[in-house]
Amino acid sequence: MEVKRASVLGFCFGVRRAVEYAEKALEDYSGKKVYSLGPLIHNEIVLQNLKNKGLEILSEDELEKVEAKSVVIIRAHGVSPDVTKALEDKDCVIINATCPRVNANQITVQKASSKGKTIILTGDSNHGEVKGVAGYAQGKFILLENEADALSLPEDDGEAILLSQTTFSPVQFEKISQIVGQKYKNLKINNTICPATKERQDSLIDLCSRVDGVLVIGGKNSANTIRLFQTAQKNCPHAAHIQSAEEIPADFFAFERVGITAGASTPDVIIEQVEKALTK
Repeated sequence: MEVKRASVLGFCFGVRRAVEYAEKALEDYSGKKVYSLGPLIHNEIVLQNLKNKGLEILSEDELEKVEAKSVVIIRAHGVSPDVTKALEDKDCVIINATCPRVNANQITVQKASSKGKTIILTGDSNHGEVKGVAGYAQGKFILLENEADALSLPEDDGEAILLSQTTFSPVQFEKISQIVGQKYKNLKINNTICPATKERQDSLIDLCSRVDGVLVIGGKNSANTIRLFQTAQKNCPHAAHIQSAEEIPADFFAFERVGITAGASTPDVIIEQVEKALTK
């Protein structure tokens, strides 16, 4: 069997940075409570490894469980200002591992909102990044999850800014942008999708044309991994979304050429384990 890797796959800069921050915090503050508000990244294997080292993961709804003067890591997806303020009130050591691109969105929303502009964001309502960015909007905030949401918007002459969850579908963002542009006469469009998202999509499409099947490696709740899997399904006759080598479907071992790609929260070690399992 020949195994081909996508030219771009695995950890992105923001995720790698968040994991490194957590590893260092667990070393530097050994003996103290170290928390992450929400899953640090969307990969269960990585999270379990960090839990084994002492990281305690709480949801943002469990702020009352955070002990005073403890260490809290702000995950890659970021949090709202209200959450940060609550941690400061508890005199916590705050380690901000928010992805720089997410942080840029937070700043943009805060500035535009302070000038009275309507904030329009494309994204998934249940995603941590969206909830955090929304917290920076001081005025009118609109979330669009799909084209239907955009079509339901009334026409508006006020100033508005359109931006996106950093891991949103580039194709969907373009379609939604065209619709919103017809609704809002004074609209500024900021395509804030991380280039890493499009790079992974483009490299996967190229890979699909050269293999019999594609394995998409990553967390089941990782937005960018799910979108990679959807792309693989559209462009390859055989596609599977797995979290580890143990989940490789049996039929893939009979293929002559297998392609592998991985979401932005998937570490190198898991990618290597999958490749090794296919070729042993």
